[in-house]
Amino acid sequence: MRRLALFASVILALTVTAPGEEVDKLAALRELKIEAGTITSVERDASPTLSTPDGKKADNLPPRTIVKIVLNPAKGSNIKVEIWLPDAAKWNARFIGQGNGGAAGSINPFSFVGPFMRGYAVATTDMGTAPNANSGIGNPEVWKDFGFRATHLMTLTAKQVIKAYYDKNPEYSYFNGGSTGGQQALQEAQRYPEDYDGIFANIPAHCRTPLHAYFLWNDQIFNKCPFTDSQENNIIAAGNEYMAAREIPATAGKIVSDPRCNSKDIEAVIALAMQKDPTLTKAHAEALQKLFDGPRHAITGERIFCGIPFGSSFKIAHGHLYLFKWVFGADKNLMEIDFGKDIDTYTAALGPYLNAENPDLSLFEKRGGKILMASGSADSCVPYTATLDYYERVAEHFGSLEKVKSFFRFYIIPGMSHGPGPGINNLPGMLDLVINWREKGTAPEMLQGRRIIDGKTEMDIPIYPYPTKVVWDAATSSLKPVDGPRGGVDRVAERFRPPASEK
Repeated sequence: MRRLALFASVILALTVTAPGEEVDKLAALRELKIEAGTITSVERDASPTLSTPDGKKADNLPPRTIVKIVLNPAKGSNIKVEIWLPDAAKWNARFIGQGNGGAAGSINPFSFVGPFMRGYAVATTDMGTAPNANSGIGNPEVWKDFGFRATHLMTLTAKQVIKAYYDKNPEYSYFNGGSTGGQQALQEAQRYPEDYDGIFANIPAHCRTPLHAYFLWNDQIFNKCPFTDSQENNIIAAGNEYMAAREIPATAGKIVSDPRCNSKDIEAVIALAMQKDPTLTKAHAEALQKLFDGPRHAITGERIFCGIPFGSSFKIAHGHLYLFKWVFGADKNLMEIDFGKDIDTYTAALGPYLNAENPDLSLFEKRGGKILMASGSADSCVPYTATLDYYERVAEHFGSLEKVKSFFRFYIIPGMSHGPGPGINNLPGMLDLVINWREKGTAPEMLQGRRIIDGKTEMDIPIYPYPTKVVWDAATSSLKPVDGPRGGVDRVAERFRPPASEK
């Protein structure tokens, strides 16, 4: 028996990667030639723990090979990329590109942990904006990197490293990103349809330059007419109360599941807010009219972006003004930027690089790609409006919504903000749904959305792909799906969505 055990242990040792072979793999990676780039680090990390000075910690991590690369595709461009590689025996033969947030500028090591623990090779990028957003001031190469180039080059480089490490290409590649990561996601589908097989674009900041014009519009209004926390809470409550008649019982008066509205609705919500809060003045009412309506061109009146959704916070509806510094310089008084010629200058400079607005996804569709996209109804940081309209424009391009739903589905999550909000804060793994759709042909239909507070389910709502919505059937005392309305939001004027360019 001892001889048999000894023989078995020898066989096992022969089938596991020998230490020398691992060293050879690392050496080979260090010698890999990257176009317009340099491999700065190839390290084997066997530590089961990842921690940061601010107290974040992840445990039970498997051993990993971490590759760090700097790409310089043009003078003035400096893109950092990081790739985590599981051991060959743990790799599931798939690659995930992870999106970033805000102005990017750094790589968050915790963004790797979830997919890596499940056997994926994972890569992300700082999008070329390190050390901070000021790197883009007067530097069009940074604009290109942030808009589209860094993510694409990260993807190509990661696949090259994966091939060198495992001696084969990934069988499937997926992209997962929210907010700025959603911009990255849609840029990939539109500009580089060969990069990924499936994409999850969450709360996508794809209509980028109009979105930041919305931030500036709101900032200028708040600068002239601030609101207290109490006033803001009463305004949110007025929106919830006014829209309650359009809600199902579980959400009525608590959240606004579908904030689509018209000018009469805006007037009514403002009147109700004034009634609820006597501290609100005529100046506040005029400010609210502009905030809920959204920015328009000062000369032509054209729609630049829609306004703050009913029932959502004012606090995340402004700021993020770095794009204006990129164009007008660090010393520009941003409160003096006008919504006429200044907005035209800003749009012409950044729009062709940053906006992911092309509805022609035919190349992505033809190769079998799948996209899931989600917006929160209570998200005032990246409001659902431009995303809903983008989806409608994709349907117009393909000729029917049914055709689009065969590869691209959009969900509006009731009460979700820019992350967890007052409504749904727990959803099934959306990237897993994309993967199952792409690999198994299982198209996602109803999602079971839940609001979980202190570990208890307080709200349980089925969510269907747009435009299907749920209504309350009094006859059966149950919820049922019905065809919801299409469109219903103002379209951002075409000239604020200039054609994409790489030059």
